[in-house]
Amino acid sequence: MSSIVNRSSHTIVFIAFCSLWFASLACQIDIGGPERPGELIQSDEAQATEVVQTWSQAITDAASVGQVNLLFNETQMTGFVTQRLEADSDPVIKDPQIYLRQGQIQVFGIFERGILKSAALIRIEPSIDAEGQLSLQVVEVSVGPIPAPALLMESISTVLTEALTGSFGSLATGIKITSMVISEGEMAIVGEIR
Repeated sequence: MSSIVNRSSHTIVFIAFCSLWFASLACQIDIGGPERPGELIQSDEAQATEVVQTWSQAITDAASVGQVNLLFNETQMTGFVTQRLEADSDPVIKDPQIYLRQGQIQVFGIFERGILKSAALIRIEPSIDAEGQLSLQVVEVSVGPIPAPALLMESISTVLTEALTGSFGSLATGIKITSMVISEGEMAIVGEIR
């Protein structure tokens, strides 16, 4: 009788061990990553539409004065990027936060692939060429101890380019950007009608 009880307890222990092992395989492994560069930014869908509305209003105003003045804040840019990334069934970065600091657009979020999960920070510096075209250059990508995938950089760059130079930005609207300043949570863009 004691051998039956002994086998039964070994079986229970074995089953419990296997259950824990399989459960650990299903969980993601957080591999760390960079710290958030600022306070958590709360945003909603209304913030995303403000970026589009700001461009539309600036174009309307430019028709009469010949100049475009835009001001975006971190909350608006975070809402816009969040909305665009959520449209993807498997976004490359989750919970994005856009920080406008020190002349850079800093994108912080959570990068997940397979069982790996890491904080990610992408630092982007905008520049304006002689023709008034805005370009975004990724200057640093930090994704924990793993190399940053090209997909991450490409996806974020595409979304920000859409916000600043895409269908409602300077290229589509015929605006020549003359200056851009990023500081203390805001991005100011000045341009003129081409």
